[in-house]
Amino acid sequence: MKRTAAVVGCGDVSTVHFEAIEDLDNIELIALCDIDPATAAAAGERYGVPAFPDHGSMLDQVRPDIVHVCTPHHEHTQVVIDCLAAGVNVLLEKPLAHRLSDGERIVAAAAQSSARIGVCLQNRYNLTSQAARRVLDSGELGAVQGASATVMWTRTAGYYQAKPWRGRWETAGGGLLINQAIHTIDLLQWLVGDVATVSGCATTRMYADVIEVEDTAELLLTHEDGARSVFYGTLANVVHSPVTLDVFAEHGSLSLRGDLRITRADGRVEVVTEREAPTSGRTYWGVSHEILIDDFYRRLEDDQPFWITPAEALKSLRIVQEVYAQSHPQLFREAATTH
Repeated sequence: MKRTAAVVGCGDVSTVHFEAIEDLDNIELIALCDIDPATAAAAGERYGVPAFPDHGSMLDQVRPDIVHVCTPHHEHTQVVIDCLAAGVNVLLEKPLAHRLSDGERIVAAAAQSSARIGVCLQNRYNLTSQAARRVLDSGELGAVQGASATVMWTRTAGYYQAKPWRGRWETAGGGLLINQAIHTIDLLQWLVGDVATVSGCATTRMYADVIEVEDTAELLLTHEDGARSVFYGTLANVVHSPVTLDVFAEHGSLSLRGDLRITRADGRVEVVTEREAPTSGRTYWGVSHEILIDDFYRRLEDDQPFWITPAEALKSLRIVQEVYAQSHPQLFREAATTH
């Protein structure tokens, strides 16, 4: 069945969505919008579709089957709620929202709508992530004891100055944790299990004179089954070091560093090689955006909701927001309490 699509927000990450719409069969781009007139006009000319100044006018004049929401974080909530209320399916870029309360509003809107919604936590689709989940689910490694993860990347002052919304609490909702590391935090809790308690600190080590939000953070997570995980992340590194994620179990371990290394207690080692990113977008976004998008479209007729629901995406947002509440209680009085 041919589907029609529109993209709301034509910034950096929209690149992979436009590419997927062009590459996948039976999807037709019919509209786009961006609140910046020059950005909207340029994208409209490039892709040969009407460009709208806001999502409301777009929904009034065209009714796509699916809207890809690629806006800055603080613009997610109203776009999603309006699309769902209009019966339009939504594919939403991470994070779910820039505040926990807004994320909960999206969860509620999804429950009340007949439309489908999925959240782009695309690293769950990586070959390595899927293999890790299968091994853990099989039980062959025994009980999971915990995990450790790192995201040590680099950003410049110019990164924030080019798009000031990235460095502000009111618009980004945070820094490193919500914008860069949330994919790794999502994978950690998806592989090890739901998180019961969070202890952490988010601070600014490098860019305090440029941004309000954090560029460095450390977390201690206790999972519901008693497993314990730690995370460290920073944007003050001099290079983009590979993301690391190690899971430790009774009878072996998993080590994710691009490829996945599975080590069993009897000495057997298996390596799962990751596919290469097919997009012209940034490679650190992961390799599976297009696969997730294709899967979302294929599942639109399923009886069950798309598996990465707003409620599922709320889990990583809640972890991040709890760290912010502990680090900046004066700003986060709606503090998340992770259960």
